[in-house]
Amino acid sequence: MGRVGVLLLNLGGPEKLEDVGPFLFNLFSDPEIIRLPFPWLQKPLAWFIASRRTKKSQENYRKIGGGSPLRRITEAQGEALKEQLQALGQDAKIYIGMRYWHPYTEEAIARIIQDGIEKLVILPLYPQFSISTSGSSFRLLEKLWQQDSRLQRIEYTVIPSWYKQPGYLQAMAELIAQELDQLPNADDAHIFFSAHGVPKSYVEEAGDPYQQEIEECTYLIMQTLNRPNAYTLAYQSRVGPVEWLQPYTEDAIPELAAKGVKDLVVVPISFVSEHIETLEEIDLEYREIAQEAGIHNFRRVPALNIHPVFIRALADLVVDALKAPSVKLSQVYQMKKKVKIYPPEGWEWGITTSAEVWNGRIAMLGFIALVIELITGHGLLHMVGIL
Repeated sequence: MGRVGVLLLNLGGPEKLEDVGPFLFNLFSDPEIIRLPFPWLQKPLAWFIASRRTKKSQENYRKIGGGSPLRRITEAQGEALKEQLQALGQDAKIYIGMRYWHPYTEEAIARIIQDGIEKLVILPLYPQFSISTSGSSFRLLEKLWQQDSRLQRIEYTVIPSWYKQPGYLQAMAELIAQELDQLPNADDAHIFFSAHGVPKSYVEEAGDPYQQEIEECTYLIMQTLNRPNAYTLAYQSRVGPVEWLQPYTEDAIPELAAKGVKDLVVVPISFVSEHIETLEEIDLEYREIAQEAGIHNFRRVPALNIHPVFIRALADLVVDALKAPSVKLSQVYQMKKKVKIYPPEGWEWGITTSAEVWNGRIAMLGFIALVIELITGHGLLHMVGIL
C-alpha cells in the first residue's frame, strides 16, 4: 500500500489573545465565507470586520483562559488515532490541517509531500458536511492539488461526512447517558441538541445538506441512546442580519422553560472538540439565558475530545476508507446534492450576541457599514454596538 497518511481537517483557533485579530482576518479573508462581487474588496473588508470584532472576541476568549484549546485537543485526537490504528494493524502518519490558524492546511500538505506519503485519507473533524466547513477545506485542497504535480502522484480518498458511523453515535449516546444518570429524575430531563447554525439560504438556495444531516444525526443518536427523554434540536452562533436555520438556541431555551422544563441537558452535536462555542457560548451565555428563564439544572454534555469509543470510530473510518474505492475532491459535491457556491442572502433584522464564529455571514452588513463610514465618518457598526 505504501506510506499511509491521514489528514485531519479542522477550523483552527487563536491560541493567545494577540492571535484573535489575525485569526479573524484570515477567517473573513476567505472568499468562500464572504463572497464579494469585487475581489479587491476582500482584504479591506476582512480587516474592517476583524478590527471591530477583535476586542469582543478577545473578551470571550479571556473567559475561557485566553485562547482556544482546539489545536491541543486536535493534536491529542491525532495521537490517539495513530495509536488506535496501530492496534488495528495499520501504520499511518497523522497530519493536522487547520483552515484559519496554525497549523494551516498548506503546512500539513507540505509535510505530507516531504514525508513521501503515497496513500492519503482526508478526514474532516466535522461529522456533518456543510459548504462552510468541510466544503471550504475541500475547495482549498482541490486548488492545491491542481497546482502541484507532486500532490497529483499521491493516491488519496476523501471522507465527506460520517455522522452515521456507529461508533460515533455510540460515543455520543454514552456521554449523554452519563449526564442524564447524574440527575435525580433522569427520564424527565429534556435533551437539547445545539448545532452550529448556517444561513438558511445555504440550505434552500445552495443545496447544502447540512440541515438534513444534522436532523438525521440527532434522530440516530436518540435511537442509539434508547431513552424515553423528550428532545429538541436548535441552532446556535447566529450572526448578522440574515435568516439562519431555526429554531435559534437562545430562543428555544426560554420557550422550553415556559413549558415547564426544569432539567436541561445540552448536547453540542456538531462539535467534536471543546472550543469557544462550547466553553463560552453554551457554558456561559446559554446557561445564563436558561437560569434567567427558570431552568436552574443546566447540564452540558462534554465534547467527544479523545473519548475512546470516538477514537475507535475515527480509526474504523480510516481503515474502511483505505479498503474502499477512492472518493475524489471533485466527486464530493456530486455526492452532496450538487452543492452550489454561496447564494445571495435572504435578509431579516435581529442581531444576537454570540461568540466569535467561523462562518458568520456579516459581509453585506460590513460592506454597507464601510461605505457609510467612508462617506460620513461615522461607523454604523460602532453606532449599533454589535462589533
